[in-house]
Amino acid sequence: MSLFDEEPRRKIVHDIGQDLSLLSVAELDERIALLRSEITRLEEERSRKGDSKVAAEALFR
Repeated sequence: MSLFDEEPRRKIVHDIGQDLSLLSVAELDERIALLRSEITRLEEERSRKGDSKVAAEALFR
């Protein structure tokens, strides 16, 4: 099997506010999954930062 036999993997990118009318249902599902995983990642980071803040505040009480 040659390198040229495989389709290049496309990266899913979503721009907030972009026109959605040209996307298929499958593409919309991909975007929803992408955004949900990003929301989870953001919430986990926020939680880590909140835990650090609580620990720092406890240290200086």
